[in-house]
Amino acid sequence: MRAAAYAHFTLNAIQNRLIYRGAVWSAAFGQLVFFFARIAIWISVYGAAAGSSVDGVTLPEMTTYAVLAGGVLYWDFQRLLHGVDNAIRTGDVAICLLKPLHYPAYLLANHLGHFIFDFLAVVVPITLVVGLTIGILPPASLFHGLAFLAFWPLSFMMLFGLATLMGLAAFWLMTAESLAWFLTAILTLLSGGLVPLWFFPGWLAAIAGHLPFAWIAYYPSAVYLGKLDPTQTLIYFGIGLLWLAVLYAGLIALWARARQRLIVQGG
Repeated sequence: MRAAAYAHFTLNAIQNRLIYRGAVWSAAFGQLVFFFARIAIWISVYGAAAGSSVDGVTLPEMTTYAVLAGGVLYWDFQRLLHGVDNAIRTGDVAICLLKPLHYPAYLLANHLGHFIFDFLAVVVPITLVVGLTIGILPPASLFHGLAFLAFWPLSFMMLFGLATLMGLAAFWLMTAESLAWFLTAILTLLSGGLVPLWFFPGWLAAIAGHLPFAWIAYYPSAVYLGKLDPTQTLIYFGIGLLWLAVLYAGLIALWARARQRLIVQGG
């Protein structure tokens, strides 16, 4: 199947989400509560601090980080894992193998549609609400703003690659439920989505800062806030690209083996 044909899967995912408008409102409300809960935690932490900053990070910087790492950069990768899990359990994945398409590429096109919809219908409106009520800092500079725009798709592709690797592992385990929980736990700790790496102990920050998870939330947010100078920004962007190449080489190899391993259940 030609690459242009996968755009139809993206469009179809967006159209499907438009059907369930009630789910959109509930997701928006839940995300709004999530945003304010994260921000309230950091306001409480900084309120108990003696100074106006903690380890050189101000409260406005921290609230902006919370919005970026916890909402703007995040997307529901568990939808992907649950979809793969259901396809394996029901045997629908066999239908995909009979079609002239590449299953991981289909997953990418489909979940890009979900990401676009969630961003436009949920994230943007809620970010505007947070910005008008609490305030969000602009990028540290024009360079850092443009660099953030480069790190953003890298973040998406990194999380997609990790989630898809976990999903393909379900071809051996016959379930992706435990894998979804495992990946969520790892990302919560090591991606910087909940607590930025600059608050980690030195040894743990050094380890986490060189694992692929950090490019999902920490580095894009840190670049936006100007916590990395231009040289560091370019270096870590290059390292992120290397990690991405490694992940996708592993994904291609795992998919080649998963096709041979497939055991259809339930259909």
